[in-house]
Amino acid sequence: MSLVYEKQIKVTEENIDQNKHVNNVQYVSWVEEIAAEHWDLVRHKTDCPDDIWMLLDHHIQYKKQVYLGDTITVKTYPKAPEGIRQPRKVEFYCNDQLVVDSLTLWVLIDKQTKKVKRLNESWLEAINK
Repeated sequence: MSLVYEKQIKVTEENIDQNKHVNNVQYVSWVEEIAAEHWDLVRHKTDCPDDIWMLLDHHIQYKKQVYLGDTITVKTYPKAPEGIRQPRKVEFYCNDQLVVDSLTLWVLIDKQTKKVKRLNESWLEAINK
């Protein structure tokens, strides 16, 4: 397993807005979706498989438009923890060009106590095996 998780999305009519390109809100939805998919694939390698990620902060930069029928490659990976915050990059590519770039900050919530858990960098090594 790699720290990078990747998938492809074919742009359909429901992803398009009145300007005939992918709606900006759609990208935000995809950011959350791919982060959840990646966690579902690696959670079993951690000591906190039942805990819950909550989004704290979301920055997104739109660089180019994507249209109906295009195929987007989405790549995501966690970066080194920053205290209790866990940064995650999500990048969207179309025709090998970066079209949307996102950086999100997450915290891990203990499912039982409902309190924030602090992760150390070794958790990234565990999921990278």
